[in-house]
Amino acid sequence: MRKKSLILAAACAALVAGSLSSPAVATSQAPSEAPAAFTHPGVGSSRAQLDFVRAKVQAGAQPWTNAFNQAKNSTYASLTRTPKPRAVVECGSYSNPNYGCTDERQDAIAAYTDALLWYITRDDRYAQKSIELMDAWSATIRDHTNSNAPLQTAWAASSWPKAAEIIKHAYGNWPNSGRFATMLRNVYVPEIINGSNSNGNWELSIIEALQGIGVFLEDRAIYDKAIALYRLRVPAYVYLESDGALPKTVPSQNLNTREKIVSYWQGQGTFVTGLTQETCRDFTHTGYGISSISHVLETARIQGIDMYPEFGERLRQALGFQAKWERNLEPVPSWLCKGTLHRGLGPITEVGYNALHTRLGYAMTNTQALTESRRPAGTNNLFVAWETLTHAENPS
Repeated sequence: MRKKSLILAAACAALVAGSLSSPAVATSQAPSEAPAAFTHPGVGSSRAQLDFVRAKVQAGAQPWTNAFNQAKNSTYASLTRTPKPRAVVECGSYSNPNYGCTDERQDAIAAYTDALLWYITRDDRYAQKSIELMDAWSATIRDHTNSNAPLQTAWAASSWPKAAEIIKHAYGNWPNSGRFATMLRNVYVPEIINGSNSNGNWELSIIEALQGIGVFLEDRAIYDKAIALYRLRVPAYVYLESDGALPKTVPSQNLNTREKIVSYWQGQGTFVTGLTQETCRDFTHTGYGISSISHVLETARIQGIDMYPEFGERLRQALGFQAKWERNLEPVPSWLCKGTLHRGLGPITEVGYNALHTRLGYAMTNTQALTESRRPAGTNNLFVAWETLTHAENPS
């Protein structure tokens, strides 16, 4: 019965999303999606989830202890790390040129890693290193430029709020937190607030970043914008049979013919449940999109807004479809991506799998097998990090 409810809710949500004419209209017409009062720490992981992880690591339990050691022994956790901020981060396609792109993303992941390690160990050196990294960037950065600027901004801004939430609301001693907030509002938000009409993983990363910033700033308008974009993009990224003969589309992209839709879906003309807009591009970019879908649902839940009944079935099917073919247990049929798949899903299954399997009780055979075989999940060095540690079998 629960599965049928998820499917029905997803179908109804798709119909609603398809009737909206643009992200701007969705924002202006819909009631606020933001909570009446924001919960902190509340981006990616809640205090209860972090407490669960801390207890497991203190007890030496697995898989959390191995995952903790993986994070602690990574370069991101180095207490001698030197921040590398730039006033202008310039990133072209595939980070060419790369003027500060890798430095910014990795410093943001490092700040989050240090904040997480502080929470688990209560070793103040990690909190101070996280603060050092965030302060260095908030004192320096003024802009992102070149063609990949929106994506670069989104990736970094998906990690910064996770770190900032833990430090500000759990550690507490951060004199320059206001300057960091100003950085997010004045440097990051303007670059991404209008979303993207590129491949779907771009806008999904943007949505994740905007939602996290909205929580940290307690800015309801930014949070609402993120969810308005989400309601349009997710049904246009993951196909369900209930969508009809063709996938849903984002109206602003003007994909108004079958030919345009097939082209946007990487030449894939056969649509089956769980297929994503980027499956036939490669599984790596598909993983970016699925990861952000799961992150937004989890942060919304922490903020007291359960969006799993509406979007959980799309996430479950996307994970299951990609996990099946990532496992490479059978030949790829000719109708799927012309018989050739580019695998490499990345460490992106833990959050969605935990939500749908551990908490909601859905059997997810392929996702479970893939997830458990690759533990501990590390980082993709862009915006995903340490999710076996934070979300494996986490009931909170």
